[in-house]
Amino acid sequence: MTSAAEPAQPRPAVNPPGGPPTATYRLQLQPGFTLHDATAAVPYLAALGVSHLHLSPLLEAVPGSTHGYDTVDHTRISEQLGGEAALRALAAAAHRHGLRLIADVVPNHMAVPVPERLNRPLWQVLRDGPDSPYARWFDIDWTAQPGPVDAPGRGRVLLPLLGDRLGAVLDQLTVDGRTLRHHRHELPLRPGTEHLPLPELLARQWYRLAWWRLARTELNYRRFFTVNDLIALRVEDPEVFAATHTVLLGLHADGVLDGFRIDHPDGLADPRGYLRRLAAATGGASGTTGGASGTTGGAPAQGGVPADEGAAPADERPTARAAAGAYVVVEKILTGDERLPEDWPVAGTTGYDALRRIDGVLTDHAGACRLAGAYEAFLRGPFPPGGPARDLCEDPHPAIAAARRGRADMTGPDGELAAEVERLVRIALRIGAAEPAHADHAPWQLRAALGRLLTGYPAYRPYARPGEAVPPASEQQLRAALDGSTDPTDRLLAALALGELGRGPDHDEFCVRFAQTAAAVAAKGVEDTAFYRWNALPGLNEVGGEPARPGLRPAEFHDWCRRQERDWPHSMTVLSTHDTKRSADARARLAVLAEQPEAWAAEASAWSTAAGPAAPGLDRDADWLLWHTLVAAWPITPDRLVAALLKAVREAKLHTSWTEPEPRYERALEDRARAVHGNPGLLPRIEGTVHALAPYARSNTLAAALLHLTVPGVPDLYQGSEEPLYTLVDPDNRGVVDFGRLAVRLTDSAAARPGDLAREKLHLTTRALHLRRSHPLGTYRPLDATGPAADHLLAFARGNDVVTAVTRLPYGLERSGGWRDTVLDLPPGQPWTDELTLRSFPAGPVPLADLLAASPVALLTRRG
Repeated sequence: MTSAAEPAQPRPAVNPPGGPPTATYRLQLQPGFTLHDATAAVPYLAALGVSHLHLSPLLEAVPGSTHGYDTVDHTRISEQLGGEAALRALAAAAHRHGLRLIADVVPNHMAVPVPERLNRPLWQVLRDGPDSPYARWFDIDWTAQPGPVDAPGRGRVLLPLLGDRLGAVLDQLTVDGRTLRHHRHELPLRPGTEHLPLPELLARQWYRLAWWRLARTELNYRRFFTVNDLIALRVEDPEVFAATHTVLLGLHADGVLDGFRIDHPDGLADPRGYLRRLAAATGGASGTTGGASGTTGGAPAQGGVPADEGAAPADERPTARAAAGAYVVVEKILTGDERLPEDWPVAGTTGYDALRRIDGVLTDHAGACRLAGAYEAFLRGPFPPGGPARDLCEDPHPAIAAARRGRADMTGPDGELAAEVERLVRIALRIGAAEPAHADHAPWQLRAALGRLLTGYPAYRPYARPGEAVPPASEQQLRAALDGSTDPTDRLLAALALGELGRGPDHDEFCVRFAQTAAAVAAKGVEDTAFYRWNALPGLNEVGGEPARPGLRPAEFHDWCRRQERDWPHSMTVLSTHDTKRSADARARLAVLAEQPEAWAAEASAWSTAAGPAAPGLDRDADWLLWHTLVAAWPITPDRLVAALLKAVREAKLHTSWTEPEPRYERALEDRARAVHGNPGLLPRIEGTVHALAPYARSNTLAAALLHLTVPGVPDLYQGSEEPLYTLVDPDNRGVVDFGRLAVRLTDSAAARPGDLAREKLHLTTRALHLRRSHPLGTYRPLDATGPAADHLLAFARGNDVVTAVTRLPYGLERSGGWRDTVLDLPPGQPWTDELTLRSFPAGPVPLADLLAASPVALLTRRG
């Protein structure tokens, strides 16, 4: 890592502690970029203009982890990253430069590491079973596996870590003192069993070693989605909350951390209860109804929620805007028109809802619909040059069917989430056995009904909570999942999922666990399956995306911005994250293709022809994805290209997968991808296409960046994205950033240099960030252009002295003759100055051909 020099920029004013951020900057900490490296980057980041550094998870993770979401120890800051002393040094340096710190929190799960001894709480559970004081930490269904031979009714934990069936690997198991070893795995032995013969020793443990393939149907602990080596925590238990949050809350109390990003709240048993407890623990208003120690409510029944968890009568509950002590945002994925629950004491989401709107307003709806038709025509064979493309948006959209199939694949008998469905079946059977009114639903009927409900559920999860009135949105969503069904099993399970059939440990657990399972089905079935299968315009297939509803009209965008300003003014906004499949600038290129669907489909067909016949088994969808990936990330090395493509086809699970790899298919895809760079007839066409797209991609890049930085909310910049960033899905997007190079570039970013998009974007980012820090942006107000090209402008005022104006659909603008006589009526009063070019404009009507002559965007302020 190159040390970041002090940029020659004025130091921004100190941001008052406790106030919401004006802008945050996400840093991906890892062994190659530690807290020490982050400290070296502080002068540059302060000069850039952000107010807070947004740090990836800080607690000790699996050795070598490049992301930190695999926590093994909640009692210390990661020594791999530098430890607590390095974090405090970073905070001190940040404070000297007027910056504060926000940390990513992982409340849902811990790692099942290799070796397993690294996770001491889990180690003790594996050794001592349900009698361990840590047994309540983990979301384990002890009833689902027979216990040791001397305690068969007490259950044990399935550990699916063997490469083959147990009988085939017995000779690879060795006993070393009180430890059972299998290659790099180290497992504790139940006291008193270490001297037994191996078969009897295995039969007496509180865990069952098993072939990894059994996890899909027999696993009895909740996971993070389908990741077996991430075991879920029961953070709804007050003791577990306290134990797993003490270090982070102590750092907040000491002023080291000022806020938290909450990872995957949809996995929690009670997201609202968790957030209220967090707010109380950080000095928020919800402290009047609960406490960090969890003295209200007590311990829940297994898999359920606390009886109270700090609940208060509805008219006494703090509003979300007033409740949080620390600045807290949640990684909540909002589907369609879904709203963030108003009773969550948070500042808002991590911003994927903003990403969808910003990308949407810069995407040609009509062109995207025709591109979907061109895609389906391409799949059938070469697309005829100049041929018409069917408008798929006129019919039920195939992306919706792909999403349903992806969800259904997760919940079937062999689906990746079959074990989670089976757990729900067991609970429903227990309810039926205890209550004759709900009896006589066969297991196969329950499985089928759960599959239908989870497949049809239109959002991530319901927020029904045992003992409370069902939120109207959750009820509507579950009714939609029923799709008019009168099947008694469907209706029974829907009522249980909404908590409408009374209370009790099993009723409460079903309500909670259905919600958790629905979230996993949505994430894995849609984002990690369907979004890799239906590839018409891959830039639409992002977290929280809606490829079936491409594009967004300016009026809809303005409505969303005003609603955000009213309801969640300090919610984050993002364009690129560690989880986006393509960075914002890669998507900016792809968005241009929606403005030329027929021409692009014909060009893609020509590339397939130039590449030569594909190997048997490779379909044309592989080519479509290959050509889009090249355009999005060009220039790209063969290794990066192959890694992204292989991940995509494995996630799609049509020809190969992570669990059932098909070597011949993968080898054919890799060979076709690598051949591109050695093809003298194809390489110039690719470079020529990217060069032809560049002016329009530049417009989209700068427009998205300026919207991100000036719409209501708190912009969260991903590391390195202040310059053009053409990265793909992780791990491609999690590399180490050279802040020394960026610091040097920042010192002269204001100087004009035609054709240098990196300098343009860095200059725009810096100017907008400094404006946000020095001048709170006022009320959002849409501004309309008049004239023949008015639809190609998106403009709004922030208060009386800031105006944003950006070009949208630049290819179509050029094709229609440019701005011509289109004007923007700038608000009356003093003259306006474009912060990006320092050109001045009078108030009143200004020709857009003049306003946007030097740049496709303008950031106007009143100077003096």
